[in-house]
Amino acid sequence: MDCYIKYAKGSLYYAFEQLEKQGAIRVTTIVRDTNRPDKTIFHITDEGKRLFHTLLLKQFEAKNQIYKPIYSALSFAHFGDDQELVPILEKKKNDTIQYLHNMQTIYDCSNGQIPRAQLYILQSVIEHITVELQWLNTLLADAVAGRLSEIDIDTD
Repeated sequence: MDCYIKYAKGSLYYAFEQLEKQGAIRVTTIVRDTNRPDKTIFHITDEGKRLFHTLLLKQFEAKNQIYKPIYSALSFAHFGDDQELVPILEKKKNDTIQYLHNMQTIYDCSNGQIPRAQLYILQSVIEHITVELQWLNTLLADAVAGRLSEIDIDTD
């Protein structure tokens, strides 16, 4: 999940605290080890199961929001030097290729091992990365050609 969902570990601890306060989870066991911090094992209460189903449906209904920092930068790219952007875009392209390979490997290893609904997440991520890579290739080609400031050009 950490390949396609952003979260902070501190946020997870806070979420567990809140769920415990709401009665959605309860401590089952605390495992103490002298060499490591204590591990707390929780179980989900009946209230937690109801809350989960409510939140699950709410999450399915949530609207998609796409925000990419590069969009803000592209809004002002015509004030910059296209050639300075080329190495940055090349790195972004290479990172995207690596990410695509990683996600494809995860998909291949997970196929037949995880529920179909989870495979749909991986499939969607792979398809989005593929489109992103095509877009980056076009953007990079225009940056190399010094065309990012041109007006009224066709985009492919």
